[in-house]
Amino acid sequence: MCHLAAGAISTHSPQRSLTRSVQEDVFFSLEVSCDGTPTIQWTFMSGAVSRTIGTWQPGGYTNITEDYSGRVQAFNNGSMGLSDLRLQDAGHYVVTVTETAGSSKDTGFVLKVNEVLYEDLQYLSVSALALACVAALLMLSTWLLDKAYRRIVAWRRRKQMPENDATELQPL
Repeated sequence: MCHLAAGAISTHSPQRSLTRSVQEDVFFSLEVSCDGTPTIQWTFMSGAVSRTIGTWQPGGYTNITEDYSGRVQAFNNGSMGLSDLRLQDAGHYVVTVTETAGSSKDTGFVLKVNEVLYEDLQYLSVSALALACVAALLMLSTWLLDKAYRRIVAWRRRKQMPENDATELQPL
């Protein structure tokens, strides 16, 4: 839990380190209180990249950049929702709250985005399919060998039987 105050600006955030998977949504929870109407600006930073996500005033204007248009939801309390996460969304998010008098306060969030590993599932299904094919081949070869064995045994029995010549019956 974080509660920071600088001058008349106060921000509160229950969780500042978040982990989500690709294509999920994330909610950066923030409570802002200050004198007057604050201007809230969210910025994304990762490595050498720094870009503004959007700026808004509670109950006033909302200006979301084109890169994030359709994916960002701005809330009057300073919170922000980001939908349909991508791997490139992983990084640091900084919210700057500026009051009408000009003082400002920054609060940071860290977002980790995990990749969903469909390759593992694909590997597992291919392995199961290969094992099923091997099992089917083994069952087929066992069936064929059994059939051949029975034919050979029947052939040997016929070969060992005496010819159909006249058999004399002995009286008892």
